[in-house]
Amino acid sequence: MPRRIDLDQRREQLAEAVWSTIRSSGIGAVSVRTVAAAAGVAVGSLRHVFPTRAELLRFSAELMVRRATERVTATVPTGDARADALALLVHLLPTQPDSRAELEVQLALIAEAPAVPELTQIRDHSMRQVRALARHIVDALAPGLTTARAEAEERRLAALTDGLALQLLAQPIDAPHAWAVGVLRDEIDRIAALA
Repeated sequence: MPRRIDLDQRREQLAEAVWSTIRSSGIGAVSVRTVAAAAGVAVGSLRHVFPTRAELLRFSAELMVRRATERVTATVPTGDARADALALLVHLLPTQPDSRAELEVQLALIAEAPAVPELTQIRDHSMRQVRALARHIVDALAPGLTTARAEAEERRLAALTDGLALQLLAQPIDAPHAWAVGVLRDEIDRIAALA
């Protein structure tokens, strides 16, 4: 069993090296050699864990999605639907170093999907998760909506959150982000008023 733990740790170490390489030099710089160097391991050691660049990228994307999902699901509900909705949605904005890095890497990996088709499934899964979260929020805020209206509100909320995330990513990490949280709060209030 300890060997399995070491392998899991090595996979995560290598995925983090992929993220670091993407953030410092772009997705084009990700190769077995550059990632091995960034992780401080031999190329042969990396190839033992991930025989191909595609497998390395796929695992890196899956780990990123898993960590973001864990952060969202760790949010403890308060019972106040509006406050809970805002707390969940803020996790999707790049307001912290981790969430900013994840979004930068996610965008690079999405751009790489035509060359690495395995990434398309991860991208689509991630988008479905965001839509499911948006639907959960819409249902909690305005439970009486028709299915069609709830679906339209879900799409709008997901699109708004994605757009805010991109706007924040284009700004320096230390730029104020309260305006984006305010936009989300206004949208939450608008949806709640539909009930």
